[in-house]
Amino acid sequence: MAVNESLSKVLDKEWEEKPLAEIVAASPAALQGLTDERAAKIAEAMGAKTIGELANNKYVKWAQALAALAEFEG
Repeated sequence: MAVNESLSKVLDKEWEEKPLAEIVAASPAALQGLTDERAAKIAEAMGAKTIGELANNKYVKWAQALAALAEFEG
């Protein structure tokens, strides 16, 4: 699958052709399914105003680590 095809599954149409650096600096509202209102709630609750900040948020990282570890438990 080409990168653009992959991006089309996670980004709003207007963001699909943008450089990754620009996407990472964009509001989480650029992600499919997230409205400006939900992005504002994410910013308020988690302090993440950009996709990059959201990706690097310690709670997101903790949740990802726990989910990965759970796959190997028991």
